[in-house]
Amino acid sequence: MGALRPLRSAPFSFIFKGCIVAWHVLAGHPQMKFRMSRLEEEVRRRRTFAIISHPDAGKTTLTEKLLLYGGAIHLAGTVKGRRDTRHATSDWMQMEQERGISVTSSVLQFEYQDRQVNLLDTPGHADFSEDTYRTLIAADSAVMLLDNRKGVEERTRQLFEVCHRRRTPIFTFVNKCDRPGMEPLQLLDDVERDLGLKCFPITWPIVDGNRFLGVFHLQLRQIFLFEKGEDHGQSRAIARVASLDDPALNELIGQGPADTLKEEIELIEMAGTEFTRETFLSGEVSPTYFGSALTNFGVEPFLASFLELAPSPVPRESSAGPVDPVDEHFTGFVFKIQANMDPKHRDRIAFVRICSGRFEAGMQVKHVRTGKPLRLSGPTQFMARERTLVEEAWPGDVVGIHDRGNLRIGDTLSNNGNLEFSGIPRFSPEHFARIRIADPLRRKQLDTGLKQLSEEGAAQVFFGESIAGPAAIVGAVGMLQFDVLLHRLEHEYGVGAKLDFLPYKVARWVEGPQDAIERLGSGIGRSLVFDSKERPLVLFETTWSLRTAMEKETSVTFHDIAP
Repeated sequence: MGALRPLRSAPFSFIFKGCIVAWHVLAGHPQMKFRMSRLEEEVRRRRTFAIISHPDAGKTTLTEKLLLYGGAIHLAGTVKGRRDTRHATSDWMQMEQERGISVTSSVLQFEYQDRQVNLLDTPGHADFSEDTYRTLIAADSAVMLLDNRKGVEERTRQLFEVCHRRRTPIFTFVNKCDRPGMEPLQLLDDVERDLGLKCFPITWPIVDGNRFLGVFHLQLRQIFLFEKGEDHGQSRAIARVASLDDPALNELIGQGPADTLKEEIELIEMAGTEFTRETFLSGEVSPTYFGSALTNFGVEPFLASFLELAPSPVPRESSAGPVDPVDEHFTGFVFKIQANMDPKHRDRIAFVRICSGRFEAGMQVKHVRTGKPLRLSGPTQFMARERTLVEEAWPGDVVGIHDRGNLRIGDTLSNNGNLEFSGIPRFSPEHFARIRIADPLRRKQLDTGLKQLSEEGAAQVFFGESIAGPAAIVGAVGMLQFDVLLHRLEHEYGVGAKLDFLPYKVARWVEGPQDAIERLGSGIGRSLVFDSKERPLVLFETTWSLRTAMEKETSVTFHDIAP
């Protein structure tokens, strides 16, 4: 037992430094023979990532525990649980706290071990896919969270494909190891067969029957045994460190679990999955970790390893070619707009991902879409709803800009000419409803709310004949979006509204001769509407109706993503 020591007396970051030299090349931090500039140094320090998962895999809980170990909070909240527990930090919206789900993305920023961490928290529910897709575009890497009982689920598969298409490096964290689940080797095999993604274990679970004891770190060759606290995971788990060859190991975990661990480690090492920086950054191989976010088991080893391996900000494609983050010219793009983060002031915040150069409070940049100058005053950084004024920020960071309605999702801000970053796609809705209000005198408030919530991406708004049509039609990817829309209209804009659901199931933006488009919209089971930019799209009651229209109207181009 003398070989064991509390983790708190020897921080994990200190332990990890024993193998950092061996990881420098892999982690992208080669020994520097020259003094880096301030910009280069700040870029090197940044880690900007998102967590992707199926609903109920524990994403919000893991987010909260990363904040706990990062020192950003002192007590972790929970999503579902005891009445006296706190709400999760990332779930700042009233509806999120009431329902125990995440319905909007949030930005969580903190410093840990000389790293500036930008965690982009996304909704796990499929009904809020658009918000998640937009946020993933702003991330440099992703953590794929799996439930150890279920492996790869449908929502995880969808989000993985989004990351894979963008060649986003992916980490894998197998959660809920404190509960009986799939055999770890079987689970990793299923991931490879399902996603075509090879998993390279960094930590491995240590179990005794149904008891999760800790993890073995394959790079450090050390065992971390955790003790379950009495505060339901609100504070750090106490851990003891041992060696695989420690003579006291059988006493600590039992001979059976010790023998099983050694056998599994031998099998892993015999498998010989190749792990290079190139295969990791290209999204072919995923560093994999096991743990329990609820009990905090395995969270700190994951965080320390992640911060070493995760890429710093990378060049971004633009109309003028790749933009290097160490380019001295400032560039950034708007990936999210959030109205009423502070309901008392009816504010509107544009979330800007910085791509290159140094951001300074009060700087003037070009709003590329309009060609007009824009002064970036009063910029803020975030901890969910909490905001802090900042004087400067760097590539990889996300800053909030107070917006008076000038900015849109996908807008580029730059002091480097007219370059534009690739636009953020808007997908066609699958559910439609006409909105009506009980009090016609609240029409102005309704129009304001619909305009702001549409620009924010909470729902899409369409009009029957023109932009000035009578009653708006709202479209959503999932039905839960409608609940959020009505809730926010009532609580943020004072508008009580109801929905009359429409029979349409498919929508396509259309381009072509006006007479052909009008014929499309006048057919049985179809309707012609216009979006907020007055672009026409046709609503169809069935996919059969859509196929028939596409075969007949060959002069029309159909788009499932807004052109």
